[in-house]
Amino acid sequence: MLAQHDAPIIAIATAPGRGAVGIVRVSGKNLGALIQALCGRGLKPREATYMPLPDETGAPIDHVLALHFPGPNSYTGEDVLELQAHGGPVVLQLILARCLRVAASLNQQGVPLLGGLRLAQPGEFTQRAFLNHKLDLAQAEAVADLIDASTEAAARGASRSLAGAFSNEIHQLRDALIHLRMLVEATLDFPEEDIDFLKQADAQGQLNRLQHNLARVMAQTKQGALLREGIRVVIAGQPNAGKSSLLNALAGAELAIVTPIAGTTRDVVQQTIQIDGVPLHVVDTAGLREHPDVDEVERIGIARAWEQIGQADAVLFLHDLTRKDDAAYAAADLQIEQTLQGKLDAHVPVLHLWNKADAQSTAAALPTQATHLTLSAKTGDGLPALRQQLLHLVGWQGGGAEGMFMARGRHVQALHEVDEHLMLANASLQAQVPALDLLAEELRLSQNALNAITGEFTSDDLLGVIFSSFCIGK
Repeated sequence: MLAQHDAPIIAIATAPGRGAVGIVRVSGKNLGALIQALCGRGLKPREATYMPLPDETGAPIDHVLALHFPGPNSYTGEDVLELQAHGGPVVLQLILARCLRVAASLNQQGVPLLGGLRLAQPGEFTQRAFLNHKLDLAQAEAVADLIDASTEAAARGASRSLAGAFSNEIHQLRDALIHLRMLVEATLDFPEEDIDFLKQADAQGQLNRLQHNLARVMAQTKQGALLREGIRVVIAGQPNAGKSSLLNALAGAELAIVTPIAGTTRDVVQQTIQIDGVPLHVVDTAGLREHPDVDEVERIGIARAWEQIGQADAVLFLHDLTRKDDAAYAAADLQIEQTLQGKLDAHVPVLHLWNKADAQSTAAALPTQATHLTLSAKTGDGLPALRQQLLHLVGWQGGGAEGMFMARGRHVQALHEVDEHLMLANASLQAQVPALDLLAEELRLSQNALNAITGEFTSDDLLGVIFSSFCIGK
């Protein structure tokens, strides 16, 4: 749930641990009295002041840079005080405690200098920026995405979202939708105008253009979600097909133990790599087999492998090229493939990889589909083609990272809701006897779904979930 946002808050705004510089941040209304008591002087707005910060005995805790950002021209929209000190955890805790004690001290009227000052909850500074209309919700989420970015492309995309690139696209869709709603609502208010009025105003053309622009934004948003959340790729196959070797080759490190003994991999091993700036979460799993020698530990590993496969965005089904003509091996591969078809959603791609090409003396006759690749996890042959095919299978278009903005799964879902409502609106408009009341309702629901992206129509529960994922001090 959202925290009470009218009380002043304080937190250490830099990462835990030792560092060159650490920051203690205070946000609230009317910080002047606290600043005067804490620093012994007033501070010029937005001007750094180098000074000793004394404790209650007058001895300096540290020499700090003090900055005062009066509201509403601050990050949170409230008065903000930042104290930049040496980045030792003890020093920062001493400054934090000093601020709390000064805030609780009484003035001449017997009133605390800054009553109610408390430690900030995770994300509460950015939450206040949102509540005070300094950022919309998509921009606020981009703050966390920028901090969490694991690739250069992700950082650039988050920066563009923070600057408002994604929000601007949503606002343009919303403005067009509002204009169309005005026409429909006016027709409902003046039924004598009826359909002729909508035809003259090109309501159908406006709706078509809106759907076209929505499709473009949806495609961009899907790319942004891939950039932020990455792709979960599960390597599956029989024992000794080379799954762990493939994970090691993709990661460029010896992460998984590789031996010729069947059942070596007993548990899930995961590593995140990047391809063209897209995070790729590669999961190695236990070999899939049914054999009397399978013990209880390996059986649990196989069960976990199937669990991972069920959560995959893409599956790499690894085959051993050297055993391709072994009838028992081929039958087991076929059984795994049939089980995959039953466990995976239709939209989850399965890429068939024929490994150990380096050990195959003659070229084997393999299927020619794009979903079948030959490679060698040992030598690295075929890995570049595998990387590019993976991006293609999950819909990464690439080439436009400079213009890419960051997005989240909830944004993609909200835009799908808009698309569904607009399709129903189009059906209502094109009916032999247009149902204008249904058309108006679908357009209203479309606008609500758009507003949920930027936070203009969002439940407090959703806000609580979003901001609780931030770090404390941000």
